[in-house]
Amino acid sequence: MNSMTVDRTISIRGLFRISRPINLLMVGFAQFMTAYFLVKTTDSGIPVLQDYKLYLIIISTLLITAAGYMINDYYDVKIDYVNRPGNVVVGKGIKRRVVIMLHTILNFSAIGLGYLVSPKIALINFVAAFLLWFYSNQLKREPLIGNVSVAFLTALSIYILAIHYQKAELLVLTFAIFAFFLNLIREIIKDIEDRPGDRKHGCRTLPIVLGFRKTKAIIFLIAAIFICAILIVMFKLDRQIIFAYFGGLGFFFMYFMYRIYVADRKDHFTQLSTMAKILMLIGTLSMSFL
Repeated sequence: MNSMTVDRTISIRGLFRISRPINLLMVGFAQFMTAYFLVKTTDSGIPVLQDYKLYLIIISTLLITAAGYMINDYYDVKIDYVNRPGNVVVGKGIKRRVVIMLHTILNFSAIGLGYLVSPKIALINFVAAFLLWFYSNQLKREPLIGNVSVAFLTALSIYILAIHYQKAELLVLTFAIFAFFLNLIREIIKDIEDRPGDRKHGCRTLPIVLGFRKTKAIIFLIAAIFICAILIVMFKLDRQIIFAYFGGLGFFFMYFMYRIYVADRKDHFTQLSTMAKILMLIGTLSMSFL
């Protein structure tokens, strides 16, 4: 195997790792489930899965998300060498200039696909792409606002379907709220996990600014607001199946919060981050009961 073949293999492997394919699958799956089980039909009455614009929205969302992961790793190289040196890709598995080029191509492609759907979707895609860049460049290093930005974009990836189809807005909003708060908690957990590298490179995340215990208190406050918000929307919807499902899910969520309470090591918070992903997947699957 010559050096060119080796470089190409490394680049493909690096591109695969930097784009987080499992996370992309989860985003696409959540949008597909939202469309099929919540939106169901277009304004003209045809099944939403027969509308090509749905697939343009999903593809453009995935392109923006992948671009966001790439630019985040681009700016976080030094931090990642401290927090997870074995997982650094930028500058090793794939060249820095290639990352910037791909980030630009993916974002402009996503905005173009969004315009084929509607100017409104193109504008949303532009704002999402800009916010992900701004997050990676600056907001990530500030307390809470960076976490809120990512959580908002996660919720938007679901609610964008209600915006476009203007159907089942309150129902879709329920799951968007679920995604927002659970992702917000997960982002703060990741900040706790990444304290060593963040502190070394001047980041001002919540665990660094407030300390370990106060950050946990913030997480519990967010969890309380989360429960109240979900209850308010569920009472407005007044559907017994939603009460039953989220009631059952509440037991798992309480166990998740207990694990946060007792966590005090890096590997604990790594496990909690995975648990948050599983909870989001379970929440997404609940759409099939509606």
